[in-house]
Amino acid sequence: MTEQEVSLKVDQSKAVLLFFAGLGFAVLWPSASTATKIGLLSAQPFVICIARFFLAGGIMLLITHGIMRKRLPQGKEWKQIAIYGLLNVSIYLGVYIVAMREVSAGLGALAIATNPVIISLLSTLLFRQRLKPIIIGSLLLCSAGVVLAAWPLMHNSMATPFGISLLMSSMLVYSAGTLYFSRQQWSDLHILTINGWQTLLGGIFLLPVAIATYEPAKNVWDIHFLGGVLWLAIPVSIGAVQLWLYLLRDNAVKASFWLFLCPIFGYIIANVMVNEPIGLYAIVGMVLVIAGLYLVQRSKRA
Repeated sequence: MTEQEVSLKVDQSKAVLLFFAGLGFAVLWPSASTATKIGLLSAQPFVICIARFFLAGGIMLLITHGIMRKRLPQGKEWKQIAIYGLLNVSIYLGVYIVAMREVSAGLGALAIATNPVIISLLSTLLFRQRLKPIIIGSLLLCSAGVVLAAWPLMHNSMATPFGISLLMSSMLVYSAGTLYFSRQQWSDLHILTINGWQTLLGGIFLLPVAIATYEPAKNVWDIHFLGGVLWLAIPVSIGAVQLWLYLLRDNAVKASFWLFLCPIFGYIIANVMVNEPIGLYAIVGMVLVIAGLYLVQRSKRA
């Protein structure tokens, strides 16, 4: 076998690996909303959060420090990780899981897909860049898509204005956390170390709220709770995030295209697992959100 043939075979193998990594991410990432709804059948929101964060953070830290022997954060890195954990874990996921009591799993997955658009808007406003019409158009399309998908749900008691407000507020916090992360200097600190500590610290910051609101009668340690927490902690918090980082390291532009599939898989998973309907409003809403997402990704490529 010639060197050219070997190189071609390696490229083909990598292409297959990237395809399955992208497909895995597109399925796992939006599955979080359905897993959250299942967990909420048996436990309070913050109880689920604490269990998820401590389990996922503990596993990641065991891998990065115990197996991979990566170094601990040092100096100002602790402050950076703490702020990132507060935004990306404590506030974002804390608000998100409360919102999920008020909205459907499909709508939760649809809202997650709007993050790249919100990040672009925040980046423009915070860093005093020129606000491009394409970003405004993307935001309007995504907003219209979420509202349209939610409209029939509000009549069927599967979504409330309060829940939608919380949901979009959590997306705003997540976007702010992402921008904060991107503006920091992380030196050679391994990404699994960052994720592990920010997840664990985020859980610690949320622990007082969980204790203050804890009501034993509202928590049943059954298969719904166990299944929801395990899925959120391992396939989502660890698996989906690592797949996304792998895709980003290869090609950020190509990786972004897998986001288009997230709302579609989110609705399919919600339909299969918790019998949520997929109506015409949901389909049109998905199309509008995907169109808004496409516009902002096109702007980034340009």
